[in-house]
Amino acid sequence: MRPTCLAEVVGHKGLLGSEALLPRLIKADNFGSLIFYGPPGCGKTTLAEVIAAETQSQVVRVNAVLSGAAELREVLSDARRHPERKTVLVVDEIHRFNKAQQDLLLPDVESGVVRLIGCTTHNPGLYVVPALLSRSHLFRLDPLTVPEIAAFLGRALTEKENGLGALGIKASDKVLQLVAEMASGDLRRALNCLETLVLSAPALGTVTDEAVASFARERRIRYDNGGDDHYDTASAFIKSLRGGDPDAALYWLALMLEGGEEPRFIARRLVICASEDIGLADSRALGVAVAAFQACEMVGAPECEYALAHAALFLALSPKSNSATTGIAAAKEAVRTQPRQEVPLHLKDSHTQVAQRLGQGGTYRYSHEYTEGISGQDYLSKPLALYQPGEAGAEAQIAERLVRWRALKASIRQREGQS
Repeated sequence: MRPTCLAEVVGHKGLLGSEALLPRLIKADNFGSLIFYGPPGCGKTTLAEVIAAETQSQVVRVNAVLSGAAELREVLSDARRHPERKTVLVVDEIHRFNKAQQDLLLPDVESGVVRLIGCTTHNPGLYVVPALLSRSHLFRLDPLTVPEIAAFLGRALTEKENGLGALGIKASDKVLQLVAEMASGDLRRALNCLETLVLSAPALGTVTDEAVASFARERRIRYDNGGDDHYDTASAFIKSLRGGDPDAALYWLALMLEGGEEPRFIARRLVICASEDIGLADSRALGVAVAAFQACEMVGAPECEYALAHAALFLALSPKSNSATTGIAAAKEAVRTQPRQEVPLHLKDSHTQVAQRLGQGGTYRYSHEYTEGISGQDYLSKPLALYQPGEAGAEAQIAERLVRWRALKASIRQREGQS
């Protein structure tokens, strides 16, 4: 059922529409090297082979998992000997090539001896060397939509030569819709599912809703816990916590857990979020997050999921403040860009006789001897305003306390000046 021309390719209207760049490049046979980046089953390899066919090019297919430098050298050498062939080198899983293997492609890609079409499920910015990336057009392919997959499944079910039509099995639109939904945007997965259901149906029978439901119980969700899904889902999880959306936080948490994500990785994100995004607005958040991490260590999966859900809900529903984040960033900026401040004499350590003779700590005022612990002394040689309290949760009261302390300190210093 793999398409043989550009018009048969399923989905990607924004990429393959009449006004889009890629079809114009293909029609003029004026494209250079291309990199297709997208999730499994979205049509990367299909698109690569269709492009090669439509431009009457010599296609050489290489799988980066199976091929090494020796095979690459042989392919490139053959392309140099036969420039009239217009060789298109299709590399599946190009992110699996190491830096040396990718560098091997550079001279021939640069000179146009081969036109590279690389396909990858991993972010090219992280896995493709910059020199190769800069010599290629990068196109991102999105997962196919449920209607697009369902329509293609209908064609596969009735197509007699290349599909399943010769078996005479029928399936309702509802069944095709359910299969498309299970596929999570992966057309190859949807076709495999349909094939399994059709082959298990009685001769000249029908694929039933019950058969689909039984198949669905055995399915595994699409999740790459070592690739983009790992980073993208963790990012969505943290942003849901930060945005105060408990439902979204629970969904992304469940997706990571079902996808086989390490619970301690999730717990570490919670600990970071507790200080980065909640901080002093509710200081209990850090304790809850650390407790969830400890629960992962002590209890393990799957029972630690309860603690992770507990912590995720607490953080999502907490008032938010990033004052700890901005405060430490401002302090580091001051340390980097301003002359280093020396420790004031009255704050220096005074536990030795030599230090005492030098006057260290001699004029220090013990804060507990003063109202609200405010002695009126300075604790920096040059005052800085680094901490800016937020307005949510407990920080609103902290802001009021700071105003009162500053007024009290000013009052003490004014009295000292008058005396």
